Amino acid sequence: MTPPTLNRRQSRRLDALAIEQYGMTGLVLMENAGRGVADTLCRLGISGKVVICGGRGNNAGDGFVLARHLDLRRHDVRVLLWADPSDLTGDAGVNYRILEKTGVPIVPMAAQTDASRLDQELAGSAWLVDALLGTGAQGEPRPPLDVVIDRMNAAAAPILAVDVPSGLDCDTGEPARHTIRAAHTCTFATAKPGFFAPEAEPYVGHLHVLDIGVPRKLIEDLLAGQD
Repeated sequence: MTPPTLNRRQSRRLDALAIEQYGMTGLVLMENAGRGVADTLCRLGISGKVVICGGRGNNAGDGFVLARHLDLRRHDVRVLLWADPSDLTGDAGVNYRILEKTGVPIVPMAAQTDASRLDQELAGSAWLVDALLGTGAQGEPRPPLDVVIDRMNAAAAPILAVDVPSGLDCDTGEPARHTIRAAHTCTFATAKPGFFAPEAEPYVGHLHVLDIGVPRKLIEDLLAGQD
């Protein structure tokens, strides 16, 4: 049986109402999301290096929180970043600046990604984490993320996607030509409708719906169409 789902617009509304009506902050929601992914990875088992591939939005912010919690648990973790740190704003910017102080390696990647260099960075990993694009992304991933997605898919390590596999439309389930093929996807608060489209199955992998602290009443109101 398909679990309850909220689409792209409703998911944005969920976060906004949690902040506006319930007094939660985006930092709390991001902290809960990143820690939830860390808990899931630890349950799945980590036998070596974890490489987190991040972009510039809140999806990357979840990845920064994840990196910090994995480091707290003494796992070998590093972040590959496809963004200028000065462009990281809001909650993602706050968590980047926290992570910067922890000593976790953050590797800035060039705007024009060198595939052979990226292959070297990914080699020998126990897990790769996709924190490149979030639920708001639609259409084909732009360069250099198209190359990043392809090289991640070609690597030997399994991929865990944060919220949605990059390149997959979370509403329709339509994959772009360059879409992460995740072994596991950790999505937040509720599943997304596109995850259950037949064409999405090879990209989503095993789905984990993580609680990030959003009140149950708020989720149920949105599911019932009361907002």
